[in-house]
Amino acid sequence: MTIARTAPSLGAAARRPGFTLIELLTVIAIIGILAAIVIPTVGTVREKAQRAVDANNLREILKAAQIYAGDNQDRLPDPINIANSVLNAPQLAWKWPGILAKNNILTDPTFFFSKNDPAFSGTFPTFIIQPSNQRNTLHTSFTSGRSPSWEFVGGVKMSDPATTPVIYTRGLQTNGLWSETSGVYKATGGYIAFLGGNIAFFPDTNNPSPFVSNNPTSTSTTRPNNIRQAVPFNVTNANLSARIYGIPPASGAAGMIGTAGGTTAQRGP
Repeated sequence: MTIARTAPSLGAAARRPGFTLIELLTVIAIIGILAAIVIPTVGTVREKAQRAVDANNLREILKAAQIYAGDNQDRLPDPINIANSVLNAPQLAWKWPGILAKNNILTDPTFFFSKNDPAFSGTFPTFIIQPSNQRNTLHTSFTSGRSPSWEFVGGVKMSDPATTPVIYTRGLQTNGLWSETSGVYKATGGYIAFLGGNIAFFPDTNNPSPFVSNNPTSTSTTRPNNIRQAVPFNVTNANLSARIYGIPPASGAAGMIGTAGGTTAQRGP
């Protein structure tokens, strides 16, 4: 007896296991939710890791400045007292890191720029000092179109109080808050390095302030929020006071205390 074989219909062959539209939309929704959770977390972790790098760089800059002081009558870098014949720079502020490189104390330009900085161009400079026999000119890749991620205090001596600020993250304002526009971490906060070696991250310099007044007649409870009132102040001649140096970014310089030519200290309360 012959058994007749029935060929499968075209419709049966076309029907294969697969995702339904509802299942596909569900999977896409789950992936979207996971991405919304994971991606910001990855960004936050990366930013914190870079901040740790910045803190280490700041620590090394402070050490370099103290080493420089050991060979220069206990005076840390002070751009206003560095002659152009010794080191030529397009603006005074650049002489602060430049003199460390000229003296072969800190020659790595990457220490002065943070990848978190909105003003960072995405590439690091090649040199700090222009290679030459004199070594008295800053390299254009270090200065051209750039803003260091730090502001520097010139006119500090090793004999000044250990609480004296020496370097800090760019963007601190006189009201103790960090600038949303010029701040390296925007309004989140920044690092401050003190002469005694203490380095810490501050969301602001209020409540309580980490600064001690530069006014010798102030009491121990007087804590200014303005860093200008915490750096060395010369009572006899205010023009001989410490100065705060910084290079404003090409855009969003609002709020910076440091200037290319130096902002003088104010007498504290």
